[in-house]
Amino acid sequence: MSMGGGDLRELYQEVIFDHNRKPRNFHEMPEADHVADGHNPLCGDRLTVYLRIEDGRIADVSFEGHGCAISTASASLMTEAVKGKPIDEVEALFRDVHAMLTDAPPEGRDFGKLQVLSGVREFPARVKCASLAWHTLHNALVGAGTAKTE
Repeated sequence: MSMGGGDLRELYQEVIFDHNRKPRNFHEMPEADHVADGHNPLCGDRLTVYLRIEDGRIADVSFEGHGCAISTASASLMTEAVKGKPIDEVEALFRDVHAMLTDAPPEGRDFGKLQVLSGVREFPARVKCASLAWHTLHNALVGAGTAKTE
C-alpha cells in the first residue's frame, strides 16, 4: 500500500510532533563510553549523543540538548533505530539516512519510521536540523569530537 503525498506529509507532522513532545531516550548517560556534541549554528540546535558499546553493538544510546522540533524528533527516532544494532549496520544507516535527507534514498532500503524524515527534503534549510543527530552519532562512533552542520 503506497501513501499519497498528503498522507506522508500528515504522518510526517504527527511523528515529528510526537517525538518532539515526548523524545525517546532523552537523558544523560553517565556510563557512556562514546560521547559527542553537535551544533547547528543556523538554527541554534545543540545536542549531545551518548553511546555504550558492547561486543561491537550499540548496547545503549541516548541524547540530551535543545533544538527545533525536527532536530529533537530526528534524534529521538535515531536512538530508537540504532539501539542494539551492530556498529557497521549503524554506519551504513547513517550514510543511507544522509542520502535520504539530501538527495534520494538508496533503492530497496526499508527505513521504517525514519522514512518520515524524508519530508525535510522539501525544506532545504531544515535538512541540517534533521541530520545533526546523525552526524553527532557518527562523530561519537569515530571519536571525532563536535559535529557541526553549517
